[in-house]
Amino acid sequence: MKYYIASGFGNKEKVRSVSERLKNMGYLHTYDWTKNERASSIVELKVIGQIEKDAINEADFIVVLLPAGKGSHIEFGIALGQGKKIFLYSPNEEVFNLQTTSTFYHLPEVEIVTGNIDVLVEKIKSAVKF
Repeated sequence: MKYYIASGFGNKEKVRSVSERLKNMGYLHTYDWTKNERASSIVELKVIGQIEKDAINEADFIVVLLPAGKGSHIEFGIALGQGKKIFLYSPNEEVFNLQTTSTFYHLPEVEIVTGNIDVLVEKIKSAVKF
């Protein structure tokens, strides 16, 4: 099974940690954007955008680690539009705050996971079988 992880640059280390744990369990990462630096031109943005879009298309499921930026939410939307399983991770219960949450976080394709990263990894392991 293949996965993609979406998140903000501030979560690079957390993304790397989750990815390593999933790879150690036999899942395949479609693209590791954490190896990139921030794009410095429109041309670079286009190239990176296409690579990330292709990686989402190739993935069986995606993981979104909050807090996430605008790009992550677009990636979320691409996966949602394709009916892919989405694991939405929040380290706290803020995702349930009616004033700040997104409508799309609460659709059937989205599994919200709160707590620590161990809980997220175990949830993926139990929900996504080979």
